[in-house]
Amino acid sequence: MKLGLAIEELHRSESHLARSLLAVSDRHAADHEIFHVARDLAGWSRRHVAELARTGRDFGVELDPEPPEDPGVLERVRQATSDRLGRRPEPGLLLLADLRHVHRQAAGVSLDWELLAQAAQGARKRELLELAQRCHPDTLRQMRWANAQLKESATQVLTS
Repeated sequence: MKLGLAIEELHRSESHLARSLLAVSDRHAADHEIFHVARDLAGWSRRHVAELARTGRDFGVELDPEPPEDPGVLERVRQATSDRLGRRPEPGLLLLADLRHVHRQAAGVSLDWELLAQAAQGARKRELLELAQRCHPDTLRQMRWANAQLKESATQVLTS
């Protein structure tokens, strides 16, 4: 079975979503709602990563239960270059870009949960199906939050 590969991919995408949410929180620390809610949502993905790591062992996959918090070399280089060149977009546009990115990532993670749930159901892996049923609603809420923030911010940012 290839369930281990699906678990591994979902673990990777949840880790990436957690890092992105933390980055959004850090970049928009002045906006207290964004800062705190994005951190809470990142915690959900971190919990999912830990649960996927535990479950992965049953399918022969060794995964790190802690998502790396380092934004990655490319993100640090991009940020440093942007800072040095003085080409930072205005904060509102940056927030829209960040929220769009989070929304797209959460949508991808949601699809991964759907695929895993379908495979678990077909393979009669009750524990794996229960994991997907428990975690997938969190991902849908992460996606809805990003969408709601986009709707709330878009008019002001794009018309001012």
